[in-house]
Amino acid sequence: MRRKFYTLNVFTDQALAGNPLAVVRDCEGLDAARMQQIAREFNLSETVFVLPPRDPVNTARLRIFTPTRELPFAGHPTVGTAILIGELDAPHMLAREDLLIVLEEEIGVVTCTVRHMKGRAARASFTLPRLPYSDGVPGELGDIAAALGLDVADIGFSNHVPSVFSAGNAFTFVPVASMEAMARAKPDAGAWAAAFGAMERPAVFLYTNEVARTGSDVHARMFAPGQGVYEDPATGSAVAAFAGVVMQFEGLGDGSHLLTIEQGFEMDRPSLITLGLEVDSGHLVEGSVGGCAVIVQRGEIDL
Repeated sequence: MRRKFYTLNVFTDQALAGNPLAVVRDCEGLDAARMQQIAREFNLSETVFVLPPRDPVNTARLRIFTPTRELPFAGHPTVGTAILIGELDAPHMLAREDLLIVLEEEIGVVTCTVRHMKGRAARASFTLPRLPYSDGVPGELGDIAAALGLDVADIGFSNHVPSVFSAGNAFTFVPVASMEAMARAKPDAGAWAAAFGAMERPAVFLYTNEVARTGSDVHARMFAPGQGVYEDPATGSAVAAFAGVVMQFEGLGDGSHLLTIEQGFEMDRPSLITLGLEVDSGHLVEGSVGGCAVIVQRGEIDL
C-alpha cells in the first residue's frame, strides 16, 4: 500500500536547519513493529505516524518513534505535525486565522495552536500535556564531567547544578559554565554508564546562559547516544522538562514568562525553541513550547 510521507525541518524558519522530522500519513494497517522498521529506515531522530483519532472531536492520533523505540511524547514531532496538518488539510482557514489542532499522543491529548504568518514559515505552539517534575537524582559531578569530556570546573554556574526532570521524557540537565566549554563537550561512551546509567534511557541536556544569538536566553545541546541519537539539533520534550529547571533555580515571579532556547548551533543546524511559563503563587501552572517548521520533501512509501 502506498502511503504519503513528508519531511520537515522543525524549530526553524529555513530549510536545512532545525531538526529533521519524517511524517507518514494514512497509517491504518501498520502495527508497531512495522512502524519501528520504517522509522529505522528514515533514520531521523523521530518519525511520526498519523492515524485517525480515537475520539472524533480530536484532530488525529500520533505514534512517535526514534530509530530504536516508541516515545510517549516529543516536542518537535508535535510542532511539525501540527503545522503539516494545518497546511495540508486547512490551508485557506490557516491563511485567515489561527488553527486549533488537538493531537492524541501516548502521553495524552496535546492541544496545539498553528499560526500562519504572511511571507514567513508557519508557527505552532502546544500546551504541555504534563507539567515537569523531578525524576531522580543526577550522577556524581566527576562522573558527569568525564562522560561529557569536560572538567568538573566546567559544570555549573550561578546556583545551577545538575538535575533530572521529566515532562513525559526524562533528561539529566547539566549546567555548563561557558560557550567555550559547551563547544568542547563530547560524549565518552566508556564513561557514560557511570554518570547516567541509573536512568532507564539516558538523555542529557547541556545548557548555559551564554548565547550565540542576540535575543536568545539559553544555549543548549542534547546527547542521547543510547537512543540512537548521538546529538539532537532541537529537543522540544527536553525544553518542556527544562521548565522544571527554570522554576527550581531561577525563582521566577508570578505572571507570564517567555524564554528562547537556541540549540543545534554546533551541528550547523541552528534551531530556536520558545518556552512559555505561567507562574501563580510561585508555582508553574501552565507551560508551552513553540517554534516554526518548513516542509522540505514530499513522497510515497510502498509498504
